[in-house]
Amino acid sequence: MCYIPKESKLRQGQSRIGPAQVGLMGMVLVGTAEGFPVKMNKMFLTLLVVSCFAMGTTNRVYVHPFNLFSSENISCEVIQSEEHKPFETVHPLTPLQEGTEPDPRPSSTTENLKNLTLRTAVLAELQNSLGLRMYQALSRTQKHANTLLSPLNAFGALVTLYLGASKKTAISYQQLLGLNLESERADCAYFIDGHTVLRTLQAISAHVDESRNELRTLVWTFINSDADLSKDFLHGTQDFSDDSFVRAVDFSKAKEAEVQVNNFIQKTSDSKVKDLFQGVTPKTDLLFASSVHFKGNWKTAFQPEATSDQKFWTHENSSVEVPFMMHTGNYMYFNDVGRKCSIAKLGLSKRTYMLLVLPNEGASLQDIEKQLLTVIPTWHRNLKETYLELSLPKFSLTAVTDLRSVLSEMAVEKYLMGSDANFRRLSSKENFTVDKVLNKVVFEMTEGGSQVQNKTKDGRVPHKVTVNRLFFFAIVEGNTNAILMLGKIVNPTT
Repeated sequence: MCYIPKESKLRQGQSRIGPAQVGLMGMVLVGTAEGFPVKMNKMFLTLLVVSCFAMGTTNRVYVHPFNLFSSENISCEVIQSEEHKPFETVHPLTPLQEGTEPDPRPSSTTENLKNLTLRTAVLAELQNSLGLRMYQALSRTQKHANTLLSPLNAFGALVTLYLGASKKTAISYQQLLGLNLESERADCAYFIDGHTVLRTLQAISAHVDESRNELRTLVWTFINSDADLSKDFLHGTQDFSDDSFVRAVDFSKAKEAEVQVNNFIQKTSDSKVKDLFQGVTPKTDLLFASSVHFKGNWKTAFQPEATSDQKFWTHENSSVEVPFMMHTGNYMYFNDVGRKCSIAKLGLSKRTYMLLVLPNEGASLQDIEKQLLTVIPTWHRNLKETYLELSLPKFSLTAVTDLRSVLSEMAVEKYLMGSDANFRRLSSKENFTVDKVLNKVVFEMTEGGSQVQNKTKDGRVPHKVTVNRLFFFAIVEGNTNAILMLGKIVNPTT
């Protein structure tokens, strides 16, 4: 089911995320001069169902996402007044040197969520829409390099930061996330319950753990030892992660602190995350990092005896030798003649799958990526079962994303983490800043699968698809249709 947002506008005096904003479900809000209304561009109403991966529904019901993620008895709060309510802080925090055990947490944070199925469906659409826009921004800056982003993890990091934001900054976050509710009054606003959003994200992640695939999320927060930290924010770091670590650090000795922080992350990530932070200064207040590790298994195993080294073309005239896996069988497949690419759906479990997009020879992946917000639903409608001989390079992918840089490319960074952002609900320390927000993503696939392929020959001639050049992929959790990973492979060996 798709959830269609109503038209909305920002009223005079409300905080904005920039002169050209991207709103709910990929619709663009075009801004004018400061203090004037911002109207939705109606031509973008066609993007309403951009993230609906399950395309078989006929009845679409309007549900405003805000109503699913707000507190009970919500009321309009005056923007210019003091913050929502006094907040509790924790001080002193556990020093970095005192152990590497994760912070204690409740056994479950999703048990008491009402309407969980509805919430996960709506939130999946929102995080997909934002994730695709963030991926497009990231890919523009990495035109000739492998690119990897986790929409699920990026969304969770932004919502966690929302918990520490002042009212004006919080409004900007809600607009970016697609969770803003417009008020009839220009001087007040409505606010979501960030913890409900984060616990819903955790419920989406839990669907992956029910399959043979593994998805593990870690969160680290390092705060200057002379500052306290909001208890609300601390709980938020636990809401969507498997393990979280909040530690106090003496940043006055910046070089020493940087080494200590990176060593701590390496130890607590089983050496999967190394040398994450650089450029720590004595003025650092807070470092925030999240890591998501996806380890997948194919639903149907590739043929080990058919694996062979083949050329993967990194550019028109250059290639690398890569082991290619091969499997012959039935796949959901579509040849998009108009966009000059082929699309295949590869099962990873009963519901989770990889959507693989291979541009035709000579076609531009960048041109295809620019259309992702609108074409993915079209591809899903046109996928048909096809007998394929599929050859795919073995690859794994690791990436570190600076969320501030991505938001800067989207022209919204100053409102969310930069000069116009205020995090007065993170700490009672004056002029408290969020210095770095990093996301480490690790993607791995095994060659094996949960099912052995049927080698019975029935006389059919398979259509050959050889993924031997630059391609795009998305990993999708099929129960909620949430995108877990978005990536492109330029060179499988790097």
